[in-house]
Amino acid sequence: MSDSRRARVLLTGAALAFLALLLLVPLAAVFSEALRKGWATFFATFDNYDAQYAILLTLLVAGISVPLNLVFGLAAAWAVTKHDFPGKSILVTLIDLPFSVSPVVSGLILVLVFGVNGWLGPYLHGAGIQIIFAVPGIVLATVFVTFPFVARELIPAMEATGREEEQAAVMLGASGWQILRRITLPNVRWALLYGVLLCNARAMGEFGAVSVVSGHIRGETNTVPLHVEILYNEYNFVAAFAMASLLALLALLTLVAKTALEWRIQHMEKQVVTERTRHRDPALSGPVK
Repeated sequence: MSDSRRARVLLTGAALAFLALLLLVPLAAVFSEALRKGWATFFATFDNYDAQYAILLTLLVAGISVPLNLVFGLAAAWAVTKHDFPGKSILVTLIDLPFSVSPVVSGLILVLVFGVNGWLGPYLHGAGIQIIFAVPGIVLATVFVTFPFVARELIPAMEATGREEEQAAVMLGASGWQILRRITLPNVRWALLYGVLLCNARAMGEFGAVSVVSGHIRGETNTVPLHVEILYNEYNFVAAFAMASLLALLALLTLVAKTALEWRIQHMEKQVVTERTRHRDPALSGPVK
């Protein structure tokens, strides 16, 4: 074996061992601890009002925040890639802002704005509206943290397609809604699905910002990650890992869906390249009958 091949084998083995140590071993530990006392104890964890409410609240928050970020992300990507306007670079920076701000800081900002002693808190409290330590605050925190995912997947896809098709549709008299529905969305549908997938996974697993604004009220404002923390702090390790296994399963499903989408995108790109090659060289299409 040559030195270069031996070096590649060693580097590949080291990378696989590193990934196994950081990803596979913790994942196996989660399921091992969750099932340590058997399936009956595992399922008994979910036969509990607090656990069921945490799951339902997590689904509710994701069901609200993901569609909102779908609309916001699509609008932001459309504005950035299809139009030129003053302040465009500022908008791109604002889209990336949740990536650079700690989730805990994001939650504290929401408390500062909507808390009882915050900027808008007294007015909201007087109107009987509660944001912090309630479901609306959890939704706002999740929307803020997950906002960039859809937009950041759509912007490169829309930039790659260019503006020619939309401009031609405008010259032919198409409305903005027709252009979006018949041209823009079909061109970026896989990037859109990919962004929604990542956004949903982050929304269900968000801890930092939600922890700040929720108040950790059991059976009222606890999502699955917060419920896992409470169970772990109470030394109920089997139940904590059983709840955590739901998030682990979500991560695995996200990974499988992500891989399937990437394979689909690559397959479609190969088909496009093949079709273009055949159009350029008709001889590649086979003999003429």
